[in-house]
Amino acid sequence: MGKSHEKLLNNLEDLRKSSGLTQQELSESAEVSRKSINAIENGIYVPSTVLALKIAKTLDCTVEELFKLP
Repeated sequence: MGKSHEKLLNNLEDLRKSSGLTQQELSESAEVSRKSINAIENGIYVPSTVLALKIAKTLDCTVEELFKLP
């Protein structure tokens, strides 16, 4: 998993809440800690490609819907 990137926009929290999942439930599905999901949502942590794909699959969306560069 990568370092933070100040220009990366993410919609993870909104998409997660729209799916009715808690951070814990999403973390279990993506096989990471809840703290990792929290750090991604807060823009502190940029996920690896594999993790981004796992999250997108769980939320039934594309990686591009989760993360964007301005």
